[in-house]
Amino acid sequence: MRTRAVFAVVLALLVAGCSGGGESRTGPVTLRFQSLAWQEESVAINKELVKEWNATHPDVKVEYVQGSWDSVHDQLLTSFEGGGAPDIIHDASDDLADFAYGGYLADLTDLLPQRLKSNIPQRSWETATFGDGIYGVPFLQEPRVLIANAKWLKESGVRIPTPERPWSWPEFRRITDDLSGDGKYGVAWPLKEPVSATLNLSLSSGGQLFHRGADGKVTVRFGAADEVMPRTVHDQVNVDRSASSTTLGSGGSDTLPGFFGGRYAMVPLGFSYRQQIVQQAPKGFDWQVLPAPAGADGLTQGVSPQTLSIAEDSPHQREAAEFIDFLLRPGNMVRLALGDWMLPTGTEALKDPALRTAENDWATGTALAGRLRSAPAQSVRGYPEWKDKVATPAFQEYYSGAIGLGELRRRLEEDGNLVLARYQR
Repeated sequence: MRTRAVFAVVLALLVAGCSGGGESRTGPVTLRFQSLAWQEESVAINKELVKEWNATHPDVKVEYVQGSWDSVHDQLLTSFEGGGAPDIIHDASDDLADFAYGGYLADLTDLLPQRLKSNIPQRSWETATFGDGIYGVPFLQEPRVLIANAKWLKESGVRIPTPERPWSWPEFRRITDDLSGDGKYGVAWPLKEPVSATLNLSLSSGGQLFHRGADGKVTVRFGAADEVMPRTVHDQVNVDRSASSTTLGSGGSDTLPGFFGGRYAMVPLGFSYRQQIVQQAPKGFDWQVLPAPAGADGLTQGVSPQTLSIAEDSPHQREAAEFIDFLLRPGNMVRLALGDWMLPTGTEALKDPALRTAENDWATGTALAGRLRSAPAQSVRGYPEWKDKVATPAFQEYYSGAIGLGELRRRLEEDGNLVLARYQR
């Protein structure tokens, strides 16, 4: 009996030692890094960096996992609730609020090295700060710019704006009106997803939309400063006819054939769209990047940077933070930015000559980096529902001319505050 008992104990210990997902407690750590890189060049660079890490860190291996921007929120929510979330999570800062407040992401405040903390400006850290914690490292960002037909603008004789002397919103409207006629338009607004573009560009005129009271609760107030950008678009489409109404329901890529074909003088797009233009533009097509119109607060605009987070349930948070620090060293951050045709958040990376060249107008974008701020909706709980159920249809109808400014305000404030109130009880 004693022999059988000892054998049973030994067998149990052997079974326990062989369990645990294939890794012994003394073996190497394996981290799962879910990346949302999708462009061929960007995917290649991310995989190269993982390979470089693995070659020099035999005790901490990183496994590259391909994710998708189209489904990341629902996929992450499912993996968090099911206990199978990746250790290192690539996302965007405007998708983090519910995960941070829900306890799914680790607070990075004490995990990140001082080198990384000090290299990224406070205005960028604010995009991933929720309550008293930091739940993501912002590393790539892009301003919204005007991609213009350079030949068309030059022949028209209009003043070409620069980051030092941008167009004002009224000047922008006058110029698009002057450029229009004979079936051509001064601008094409791709506003299939109108909320982010509207809120972020409205910061230039001082628009905030979301206001936090002394009790910490957020309410929507659509004031005069919030009206400037949407009224400009509405009037270009419905009054001046200087903006095409048919592109309002389009994505950015959908406007490029018409832009290349000489139908639109300008298209407001994210800075990274330059890559598609370089790849798709007809031979000899002359284009240039212009800063977005400026308001009372100059060229200020909101951004939701791409971020790297760590799952709260990860048993290897320290090792995950070390990998993030490696991935975001200045030289590596430059490589990631070039691969995605975006701007790095790091101050050292922004100094790199490769990001300040006239070729493909890198220098124009880099000149705008200091004016990028946290998007107005970053820390608003319930924003995704407010955006989908209230703001998106309201802005779409306003831009098309189906409703007026008063009805837009009523929907954003009355209907919108009912949605937000449910998340702030």
